[in-house]
Amino acid sequence: MTRYAYLGPIGTFTEAALRTVATSSDSLIPFANVTAALDAVRSGGADRALVPIENSIEGVVARTLDELAIGEPLVIYGEVTLPVTFALLVVKGKSAGDIKKIATHPHAESQCGEYDAAIAAPNAAETYGLEALAKNIGDNDGAVTRFVLVGKPGVVPPRTGHDRTSLAAFIGADHAGALLEVLTEFAVRGVNLTFIQSRPTGRELGHYHFIIDAEGHISEERVGDALTGLRRICEDVRYLGSYPRADKVPPTTTKATTDESFSAADNWLAQVRAGKKI
Repeated sequence: MTRYAYLGPIGTFTEAALRTVATSSDSLIPFANVTAALDAVRSGGADRALVPIENSIEGVVARTLDELAIGEPLVIYGEVTLPVTFALLVVKGKSAGDIKKIATHPHAESQCGEYDAAIAAPNAAETYGLEALAKNIGDNDGAVTRFVLVGKPGVVPPRTGHDRTSLAAFIGADHAGALLEVLTEFAVRGVNLTFIQSRPTGRELGHYHFIIDAEGHISEERVGDALTGLRRICEDVRYLGSYPRADKVPPTTTKATTDESFSAADNWLAQVRAGKKI
């Protein structure tokens, strides 16, 4: 049995996303906020935590990024993407004409006495004994939220051929071209970035770090080489995990950036250093 912490309460999109991963024998534990869910893993109260990290409409979930980059180390072991579709939920028996107040976040059944309706995840209807008066009422039909499955540092998930590697890069002294230096470490090795976001370190005004998602797995030569390059030029680099992409999209590579090409180049250099005729 795996103990999963997640951003609650019961009936949220996070719970719906988690149920695509968890089995019937697993324990699902809701928490009031992202920090509490992640702290449950840090303290040993849960084995994994599922928390939102970005939404296609609203953007990043800053608390999740900050906790992963600055809090006690945790790593990502997987991800889930979930279409965000809202429903207008009402107390059973009520009609549209009865609605005078709408809550945008359902809690206990007792709260329904104050509000006539709620805009919430469709799965909240069964949880709270409500019925859907209208479905798919969101402004954007293509809205998607990405969640990450987080745990204590441990064995890296095996390479699948459709992986993502996440990290936090801390730049030392601020200087012209600092971001370019970071990006160059990936570009010259043919590593495509799928996400980059600057966040304040909290040390002082104007001091930032970058959260980066890159295509590929840390076991790939080009990805590992890019990370070692970053470690040389950055004040610090926090590895946040290599894990399968939810969309199963393989990385974009060229012949020059395959593991075989890196291995061949290493062998060539070894022969040159050994004074062999090549």
